[in-house]
Amino acid sequence: MGYNVGVARPSLKAGIAAVADADPVLARLIDTVGPIRHRPPNPDGPFGSLVRAITYQQLAGRAAAAIHGRVRALVPGPLTPEAIMAVPDEALRGAGLSGAKLASIRDLSVKVLDGTVVLEASGRVSDEEIIERLTTVRGIGRWTAEMHLMFELRRLDVWPVDDLGVRQGYAILWGLDPAPTPRELQPLGERFRPYRSVVARYCWEAVGLARATDVALR
Repeated sequence: MGYNVGVARPSLKAGIAAVADADPVLARLIDTVGPIRHRPPNPDGPFGSLVRAITYQQLAGRAAAAIHGRVRALVPGPLTPEAIMAVPDEALRGAGLSGAKLASIRDLSVKVLDGTVVLEASGRVSDEEIIERLTTVRGIGRWTAEMHLMFELRRLDVWPVDDLGVRQGYAILWGLDPAPTPRELQPLGERFRPYRSVVARYCWEAVGLARATDVALR
């Protein structure tokens, strides 16, 4: 069964308790790995988080971090759309951005400035509306938008069915072989509303635990 948020604002702590109550498999995993926590917000805010996400796409961690660091150094003050638009293309390309990523960051900046993308989204703006707006930006797909919702905006009911780790973790936890496809996984999250983000993160934990140990999770 699902959970009714009621009048209380959902919290991560409440979500962990709710999914543990909903399923004994998750309860055992939570007992094993402990409570998850929110990641610290990006120091450059939601816009900086999206710039970082674009920069890191399809790159190994060290290379992406180096490029992002050079891009960030080009803006001595707060990283804002106005500030990044003032940096010449040549400088951003010199920092290591590809032409496609430069175009994506420019498009993001323009769409934040014209109001297409709303960064400080209140609870009145639905997850799907935020995803719809973000995916109008060149280079931002649904997965990137979902990660932004989960980690920067701390939305608790995101179900990223296209994420391979989530599908693998679900298969490990509930003994499915092969792992569910995105279409198959979509309805399997319904019983965990409004805390599907919590389940997704514990699916990732299940993958990490399975790789590190031979302990049965079921």
